[in-house]
Amino acid sequence: MNSDKPAPLRVDAETAIILREAYHKIQSLYRGDHYGLYDYVRAVCAKIARVDTFYVGFLHGTNRVRFPYGYDSGTYLDPDTHNFGPNGQTAWLLKHRQTYRLAYDNGAVLRSGVQFGDLSRTSADAVTVPIFRAGEGGTDRLFGMLSMHSYEPNSYDDNAVRAFEWLSGFVARVLTREGEDAEALRRLPAGDEGQNLLTSDRVMEYLGHQIASLRAIAVEAMAEPEGSGAAVQGHLSRLVRATEQIQSELMEMMLDTDQGPERRYASLTKAQQGVAVLLVDGFDNDQLAAELGISLNTVKTHLSAILKKYGMVHRAQVADDVRKYLAR
Repeated sequence: MNSDKPAPLRVDAETAIILREAYHKIQSLYRGDHYGLYDYVRAVCAKIARVDTFYVGFLHGTNRVRFPYGYDSGTYLDPDTHNFGPNGQTAWLLKHRQTYRLAYDNGAVLRSGVQFGDLSRTSADAVTVPIFRAGEGGTDRLFGMLSMHSYEPNSYDDNAVRAFEWLSGFVARVLTREGEDAEALRRLPAGDEGQNLLTSDRVMEYLGHQIASLRAIAVEAMAEPEGSGAAVQGHLSRLVRATEQIQSELMEMMLDTDQGPERRYASLTKAQQGVAVLLVDGFDNDQLAAELGISLNTVKTHLSAILKKYGMVHRAQVADDVRKYLAR
């Protein structure tokens, strides 16, 4: 029976104490609060090693990464979205499915992708840990990353890397558990039909609630008597943090939007994609054949395959769906 017991994490005693405290605080304080979770994980990483730049990214669709949270030298980085190419860090993680360390290639992978933080400075050390989620067939699916950078060389030894990997795994379990809880709710009879579908109404409701909270903070600040500079600064600091949280959460909301148009378009062959794009412009069969230099029979074959893959009856439906994909 003892052989089934997982091996203890090989970190020093001080790091173990930090991670144990992080475990209990995350369990009690940050479930459902993603911004607070990422902010706290950054603080924990900084207790273990120097962290000048820190960011969280999640894969979305076939070639995008959304970054809901990032900091550089104490400054909040606005959330952003980037398409990733074949040579950057995301591609490396997808290929190797393990932690990336700057020492592996002296930062060549980092320089091949999107740069973060102070672009006038170069990371002297970096660790990017993949975040996995259980996929179909028992294979873990890469769906995100935590990345720590330092402007000082040799900042991340094996102890720090193991600690970062442990934290990444814990973040993955928190996020996965939230997804499992939502799925359990959806299984209730008529209890959650459409509840987790992101709609414009839900976005507006969220924004309205958060803006109301910002207004309340501003009202508190305005009500402070003259001369209470410290109190006003405290209110303004809360206001800044609240806006950061809204930005971070809005970026994560984008992860829940409908990926159907992109998934359907990606299922087409290159030739079929060529036909589908021209459908958006209203080309008829003769125009498609002339534009693509193919026969009418080939056009009809492609259209039949496209309609089958899209599960649609009319070419106008396909055109609308492709238009949504192209407008992303």
